[in-house]
Amino acid sequence: MKATAVPAIAGAYLFEPTPHTDERGFFCRTFDAEVIRSVGLDPEAFVQDSMSRSLRGVLRGLHLRSGAGEAKLVRCSYGRVFDVAVDLRADSPTYLGRACVELSGETQATLYIPAGCAHGFQALTATADTSYRIDRPHDPSEDVTIAFDDPDLAIPWPLPVTSVSERDREAPSLAEFLKHRES
Repeated sequence: MKATAVPAIAGAYLFEPTPHTDERGFFCRTFDAEVIRSVGLDPEAFVQDSMSRSLRGVLRGLHLRSGAGEAKLVRCSYGRVFDVAVDLRADSPTYLGRACVELSGETQATLYIPAGCAHGFQALTATADTSYRIDRPHDPSEDVTIAFDDPDLAIPWPLPVTSVSERDREAPSLAEFLKHRES
């Protein structure tokens, strides 16, 4: 497994496993504490795993948490997703930077998204299973959503959006989020 920095977002990494392939399929390690440690992250900090299943065109996001935020490891275990992280840390050298990465069940690559970054994805295949490993227990009272179609972010979602939650559909713009955060 190798770790590669994601230049658009300071502190973000893409972890790419080395699959062992034969006539049966493949086997690969999707989490390796030593590799996580090698980039300065604490592998024991991750306390909760979750998973979502989405159909082609479904869009989830852009989500983040208030307070201390939430760092996460995101992996598509089946299918393919167009995954997006937006750096909303005002003190970050990549503030408002945007990283777009395709994650797939074929590669089993994992994207590390630092706390303070918004995250969203769109399913590119008929079915896409996405796994999340987060660094603190989920608290719904800290959930924050930003409009996935905000023109200031201009995220190049690859497909027409077929479905989005009511919460995501009614999310405030980036400008509204920033104004509210500063007040």
